[in-house]
Amino acid sequence: MASNGSDDRPRRILDAGILGDGNLRAAILGVNDGLVSNFSLVMGVAGGIDDPKWVLLAGIAGLLAGAFSMAAGEYVSVAGQRDVYRNRIRTLAASLRASKYEEILRIAAIYESKGLTTLESMEVAKRLMENPDAALDTVVREELGLSEDTLGSPLGAASSSFVAFIIGAIVPILPYLLGAGSLAFTLSAALSALALVIVGALVAAGSGRNLAWGGAKMLMAGGGAAAVTFGIGNLVGIAIAG
Repeated sequence: MASNGSDDRPRRILDAGILGDGNLRAAILGVNDGLVSNFSLVMGVAGGIDDPKWVLLAGIAGLLAGAFSMAAGEYVSVAGQRDVYRNRIRTLAASLRASKYEEILRIAAIYESKGLTTLESMEVAKRLMENPDAALDTVVREELGLSEDTLGSPLGAASSSFVAFIIGAIVPILPYLLGAGSLAFTLSAALSALALVIVGALVAAGSGRNLAWGGAKMLMAGGGAAAVTFGIGNLVGIAIAG
């Protein structure tokens, strides 16, 4: 590519990471947040009022509010990160164009630190500087730690977190949606507890940790939050009724 396309390089470097680690992180956080927050909300409302319709209404409101909030937050966060890195990449690109000899030494130092001799490093650096895009890619990767999979796109992160939040948040209200009646509360708690264990085990599997402990830890955290909100909701309900 001609060097006059270097101004578009920051965007292309970051856009290549649409399916990168950023989106996976957003999806995991989305499922966790959706499940725990809506489980707690449903338990809190159910503790304060004995009417499945109101519990369902609160659960749906919590699902929608949380999903849109999560998506907006991820979009702003990833967009902000990309803007910061894009500015740093532009600065590096300008430096490569303005100070070619200094940048040759800079790139040579990178390869020398990897075990090449000084002469070999200088030769590689000179070859790379003949292709501004390749030189920029090298400096970005080695000095900024950026690669094609470093960041997801803002829209991709927002979409994945939105869907993931809904997947997690729908579990506690599923029995209410299906009209389980008096069993809705018990089924909601049971399904949510099971989902917490599964999510915890999956997170543990991804980090190479014990599955049982991961599931138990997630159950304790999410279940504890739901129990506290249920107790508070019960006290508020009693106070309002009294």
